[in-house]
Amino acid sequence: MEARSLELARFFLKLGTIGFGGPAVHLGMMEEEVVERRQWLTREHFLDLVGATNLIPGPNSTEMAIHIGYSYGGVVGLAVAGISFIAPAVLTTGILAWLYVNFGTLPAFEPLLYGIKPAVLAVIGGALWRLGKKALKSRSLLVIAGLAIALLLLGANEVIALLIGGFVGMLWLRWQSPPNNVAEWAIATLNLTAAGRASATIEATTPALWQLGLFFLKVGAILFGSGYVLIAFLEGELVGQGWLNQQQLLDAIAIGQFTPGPMLSTSTFIGYIILGIPGATVATLGIFLPSFLLVAILNPIVPLLRKSPWSSAFLDAVNASAVALMIVVTIRLLRSIIWQPNLGLPFDPVVLSIAICGAIALFRFRLGPVWLVLGGAILGYLSSLIF
Repeated sequence: MEARSLELARFFLKLGTIGFGGPAVHLGMMEEEVVERRQWLTREHFLDLVGATNLIPGPNSTEMAIHIGYSYGGVVGLAVAGISFIAPAVLTTGILAWLYVNFGTLPAFEPLLYGIKPAVLAVIGGALWRLGKKALKSRSLLVIAGLAIALLLLGANEVIALLIGGFVGMLWLRWQSPPNNVAEWAIATLNLTAAGRASATIEATTPALWQLGLFFLKVGAILFGSGYVLIAFLEGELVGQGWLNQQQLLDAIAIGQFTPGPMLSTSTFIGYIILGIPGATVATLGIFLPSFLLVAILNPIVPLLRKSPWSSAFLDAVNASAVALMIVVTIRLLRSIIWQPNLGLPFDPVVLSIAICGAIALFRFRLGPVWLVLGGAILGYLSSLIF
């Protein structure tokens, strides 16, 4: 067991250190190493685990690391694989957060951040496009996304909009194909109960350490779709309550693109900005702890979840609602970044140009997020020399 734990630690520390590019890249690296080279798992088992990560909330690549650790090394392997994969990103993000807090407001950094923000918009837009094509795959799911957008425009909390969209959408999708047995009704009831519990935790309070930890714990327990969906929760609750401002949010997203490993390590950066090292600690624990617990609890019943039409319908509806959240947040960020007077115009033409260049680089030339953010920083610096 110790030998397997060491193997897991070495592999996932390496992957967490060099794993730039997001979940798709992480899963590709895992498949090549775990299935092809090391043969820890069969390809069929690996694909089963990929399907399982899509049925539960949390970051997919992190949960795959935890699943692989559990399958290869038991409970100890679960902890070793997950911590090893997360640790490099958390440590790197923590260092960058310290640098940002101490040096990020100096004039020398401002031109870089000025160009990075519109580049981040392009990154978010690309993620929104990819997720939208996958999640909004039917007219019914488009309507569910529209319901979530309407709830947000009416002032509903992001978590409530996501869960209402998921539950109402699940009932609607399954109404077209009624359940055949008691087990399916039981799974539907569990989904409803979970939605009620999560909704009950929402309340606007002043920033305190335990409340910051509770916020990230709540998000980690219900975050479906992608790490980018985290942006919607941060913008809606932390920015909305004044714990964070729009610029800090965008800078945090940019840091998330610079660092390897799971994007949810952005929570470390956010926690440090709000409450220093204690804030970074509780934010990191809160966002990742549900993934460890969910994998440990649900791994034995993955076959049942995958076969349940109720779970599949709930997942489809939640993913559609998550895309709706991202649409609303992207529009808000677009307005706050670009619609600023500059050079005698009611909007900022330099920022708009950088955003357009980023979109072209992303969609036409398939450049990754790291290159987009670096390019935005360079263009921001050059614009400071010209204007």
